[in-house]
Amino acid sequence: MNDALEIAGRRYGSRLLVGTGKYRDFDETRQAIEASGAQIVTVAIRRTNIGQTADEPNLLDILPPQRYTILPNTAGCFSADEAVRTLRLARELLDGHALAKLEVLGDAHTLFPNMPETLKAAEILVKDGFDVMVYCADDPIQCRMLEDIGCVAVMPLASLIGSGMGILNPWNLRLIIDQAQVPVLVDAGVGTASDAAIAMELGCDGVLMNTAIAGADEPIRMARAMKLGVEAGREAFLAGRMPRKTYTASPSSPNSGMIGA
Repeated sequence: MNDALEIAGRRYGSRLLVGTGKYRDFDETRQAIEASGAQIVTVAIRRTNIGQTADEPNLLDILPPQRYTILPNTAGCFSADEAVRTLRLARELLDGHALAKLEVLGDAHTLFPNMPETLKAAEILVKDGFDVMVYCADDPIQCRMLEDIGCVAVMPLASLIGSGMGILNPWNLRLIIDQAQVPVLVDAGVGTASDAAIAMELGCDGVLMNTAIAGADEPIRMARAMKLGVEAGREAFLAGRMPRKTYTASPSSPNSGMIGA
């Protein structure tokens, strides 16, 4: 916890956040999340039962809120009104829980965020007492607008949700990171552990993923790999990489005392 991730006044030892969708069953979900070491687990309220349907299996039985911070999200919402209603329902189901992930989609094909509706929903939710973490475009200006509204974290996409394409625009991410006064977490597009490491090496505060783990041939093993990738990337960022030298080589061992010199 010496290098903790702090969101909405709470500190976390893990900088990897994971989703709960697309697994074979609840047992695989539980095992993968345990292997990831994640402490924040996001749940799509419109797709997952956390108590709203009494006669169906409840995700909270395998992921108890006493152990994990449950992050309800608005996946599947295409308007500000839908998103606001969904998170107000989640707050009731989770006994007043304020931390939430806002996601307002622009279309069902790309799942790219609808930023005007996202900004509208963020303003309503912040005024309503929510601690809003927000999925958004990798646009430095709109990220600043979300921060000015009062969001507790901005979560720009690396590439399209579920695409596994990795970080397509590292320069925009750097611009967002350099200006932000709140945590910046990559959300969407991570495909493998090296993508997570690159995000952390750029200076992101964390990474959120679902499909990259659940869609792997061996989700539990991939969850462990993602844990290590995030940790390695963070260590490399804190260590400070050597400068790039485009045209000059530098020997790794000293020149003095060479045999035959």
